[in-house]
Amino acid sequence: MDLWENIYLAVSGLLANKMRAILTMLGIIIGIAAVIAIMTLGNSVTNSVTNTMAEMGGNNIVVQLSLKEDVDTFVMTEDDLISDEMLEQMREVYADDILAVSVDENIGSGSVKDGRKYANVSIYGVNDGYQLVNNVKMLTGRYINATDQEKASNVAVVSNKTSRAIFGTEFGALGQEVKIYRGDEILAYTVVGIYEYEENPMMAMMMGMQAEADRPTDLYIPISTCQRLTNSDMGYNYVTIMTNSNVDSISFADTLWGFFETFYRKNPTFTVYVMSMQSVVEQMTTIMGTMQLAIAVIAGISLLVGGIGVMNIMLVSITERTREIGTRKALGATNSSIRMQFIVEAVIICLIGGAIGIVLGVAGGIYGASLLGTPAAPSVGSVIFAVLFSMGIGIFFGYYPANKAAKMDPIEALRYE
Repeated sequence: MDLWENIYLAVSGLLANKMRAILTMLGIIIGIAAVIAIMTLGNSVTNSVTNTMAEMGGNNIVVQLSLKEDVDTFVMTEDDLISDEMLEQMREVYADDILAVSVDENIGSGSVKDGRKYANVSIYGVNDGYQLVNNVKMLTGRYINATDQEKASNVAVVSNKTSRAIFGTEFGALGQEVKIYRGDEILAYTVVGIYEYEENPMMAMMMGMQAEADRPTDLYIPISTCQRLTNSDMGYNYVTIMTNSNVDSISFADTLWGFFETFYRKNPTFTVYVMSMQSVVEQMTTIMGTMQLAIAVIAGISLLVGGIGVMNIMLVSITERTREIGTRKALGATNSSIRMQFIVEAVIICLIGGAIGIVLGVAGGIYGASLLGTPAAPSVGSVIFAVLFSMGIGIFFGYYPANKAAKMDPIEALRYE
């Protein structure tokens, strides 16, 4: 009996006992669907996180103040902060390696209002390097520049969402004065530029059920204006540095640590911590991949249960077809032919269950990704794995029943009732 005849017999047997076949496949279907859905959802979230962090700057390096060991209490002074003089010296020493330096300070949130119209904003004091380092895409006008910083000008850059909410059009705010209500304060700034607002899916998820219209967008003012407003010290807790594309940001982070350490070596309270965003992305990808694999392995336990179910139903099938096996052997069928017949039947059961599981798993993964607001990323590798694993389960759990059938004594089998 050739392979196609075995496949035909297997399919005919499944069609003759549809309910039993479906129940037999159920464990395989659930296991494959769970694994593929988890892999799809995991890939989607991983891609979204890594893309977001890459957009924040794959070549970026963050330098921030850090308490030295054994320091419990402290009072931060202006001498402890990262100064403009340090940054200027750094740019001179590493002029060929550094593309831009960004500093910023968040002074809280407020609402831009005009009568009954409003738009919630988060107010950031920034320098001219912030735009490049943080990939702020301008639509019209200009960004905060060095002159704005020097003069501590009352100018602002707002999002097109804010402009649309207050002035009715994306570019309507340009050149207009906006009033920001921040507690009991009213701050007035002239809009010199409008940037494109892009909602971060992960941030939207963290915002939960907050209405999209009420979610705040960033509003940028010169950092010197911000420091004058808050009476804060002239210096920074942290800075972000963008390297040139040909620079290894991970190794350059170590170089920058050595540079800043010369300033903080004698500081009794603070040192600096230097972190490359590229290393963070790699660590995040590794962690999420490990978690994804662990969850998929747990889900895969149901595949083992499904395989046991296949073995059980094959044993029942062999018992029911004992006389058929005896007749075939009496007519000259070899042990290998009988064994192949039942292995093929087990593999067909697992492949059909696997195919259904693949469809349900991909659909479930895409639906889950849509709920999280991330682009779906079905894993081709997991689909191939599912097909091969289904065949493996069929062969592994089908071999024992098939071998038992092949070794039956034809006389005893013909006598069986």
